[in-house]
Amino acid sequence: MEPKLPHLCYCLLLFLPLLFQSAIANPSSSANHRKSINFIVSSCRTTRYPTLCIKCLAAFASKIRRNENRLAQTALAVTLVRVRSTTAYVAKLTKARKAKRREYLAVKDCVENLGDGLTMLAQSMREMKQVCRSGCGRDEFLWRLSNVETWVSAALTDETTCLDGFDGKVMDGVVKMAIRRRVVHVARVTSNALALVNRFASRHKS
Repeated sequence: MEPKLPHLCYCLLLFLPLLFQSAIANPSSSANHRKSINFIVSSCRTTRYPTLCIKCLAAFASKIRRNENRLAQTALAVTLVRVRSTTAYVAKLTKARKAKRREYLAVKDCVENLGDGLTMLAQSMREMKQVCRSGCGRDEFLWRLSNVETWVSAALTDETTCLDGFDGKVMDGVVKMAIRRRVVHVARVTSNALALVNRFASRHKS
């Protein structure tokens, strides 16, 4: 008597031909995805933290494709989300414990700096969406790109200023390290976004 396969095996046997048919019917789909990933990897090599850059953007390959403007916009969007999350984390951290006055002031200044950076990044996102739209002359195109570069650079400065506030013995080791780890991460993500914006701008300024 032939042994019975588990129900799951039968389902897989029925489903596998569909998978093969899908792969055969759409051979260009995986090829396009690989090209998009390769484009991201190649672009991220121009950043200061390429591994982090790829990790942040690879999930959006299908949206980015091989479009430099979309790449820069996505990098800015990822940065905005992460800075917003870090700002909320830092603000919540100081409320969860009894902070000394010096600690409280350092965190308060950090949150304010990150908030300023968020404003700059949000402006950059809005401005970047206006770049490359039809009817935009070269002068306006370059002006908008210059605005984006200036504002993202300002956001990076705000993040660095936040870190400066924790130099010395302002705060104890555990909390200080937790905040620094988060802020250093978003500063690196912002640095990468700025590099991609600069890359996009340099290709159109020449």
